[in-house]
Amino acid sequence: MTPRITIAGREIGPAHSPYIIAELSANHNGRLETALAIVEEAKKTGVDAIKLQTYRPDTITLDSEAEEFQIRGGLWDGKSLYKLYEEAHMPWEWHKPLFERARALGITIFSSPFDDTAIDLLENLGAPAYKIASFEAVDLPLIRYAASTGKPLIISTGMADAEEIGEALQAARDGGAKEIAVLHCVSGYPAPAEDYNLRTITDMIDRYGAVTGLSDHTLDNVTAIAAVAMGASIVEKHFTLDRSGGGPDDSFSLEPAEMAALVHGCKTAWSALGAVNYARKSSEQGNVKFRRSLYFVKDIAAGETITEDAIRSVRPGFGLAPKHLDRVIGRKAARAISRNTAVTWESVGLAE
Repeated sequence: MTPRITIAGREIGPAHSPYIIAELSANHNGRLETALAIVEEAKKTGVDAIKLQTYRPDTITLDSEAEEFQIRGGLWDGKSLYKLYEEAHMPWEWHKPLFERARALGITIFSSPFDDTAIDLLENLGAPAYKIASFEAVDLPLIRYAASTGKPLIISTGMADAEEIGEALQAARDGGAKEIAVLHCVSGYPAPAEDYNLRTITDMIDRYGAVTGLSDHTLDNVTAIAAVAMGASIVEKHFTLDRSGGGPDDSFSLEPAEMAALVHGCKTAWSALGAVNYARKSSEQGNVKFRRSLYFVKDIAAGETITEDAIRSVRPGFGLAPKHLDRVIGRKAARAISRNTAVTWESVGLAE
């Protein structure tokens, strides 16, 4: 049976066009007005959903200056985990107006919860699904609690090996989740395309039997569109109003025109996949007449033997197919034939 899940009435799986998620993440840059504007712009791009992240700094880390809590290198070099998440987090009082704005616009909204209290908040807001972030894919109690809501679960798998992915899926099933999707992911910010190894997607589809997609942290759309060709049914990408906005995630996020291009490209790639089909396509019908066929290239009298130099394979395609050349050479012309005339069965005295 082909796997599928349904979020807010939208069916997701190989039989349906890709489900595109715009990840708002920390791109609000500390302003509710910016977060609301991102939701509005996401709707205009044609994505299926906007996704938040629901945590507070004290629910995701500890306020410690110890070395193991410091970030060294990369985009967030020099910050402590607590300071980063304090800057990046979505205040909980913003969730209700964001959910209300999304629903007024007719775009699905849900979130990645990072602890049980976040799930409780989102349940009160009627979240239609939950996304487990890659860093939390090893938090099996969190996965089980999210699964206990009965909502569809999407689990990102950055940094997780095959065994850990299997454990996360089992925790989701044990918790009561009936609809589960997994996203192939590389937890680099940004991540180079060559790290993505997109052939993993086809293996995940076979190995786990779940709806499978991609959480993409590359800087353009090529990887995501290619993933659709590999079978990805979900594509998630960070979204911002302005990549130069200076926020924690802005620099590796798509701007509105790029997100609209991603939506178009993914849907085009999916429609191009189609099914195994060797039949002539409708767009080809008018060009059949321009294929090669056999034509007489000299005048031939009735009863004259047709020699090899009297026939050529040329365009257009109104004569016999070139594969019949050997059957025609050596035959006697059934009637007088003018040069530049298509070779037919009748002209050489043969039935089709």
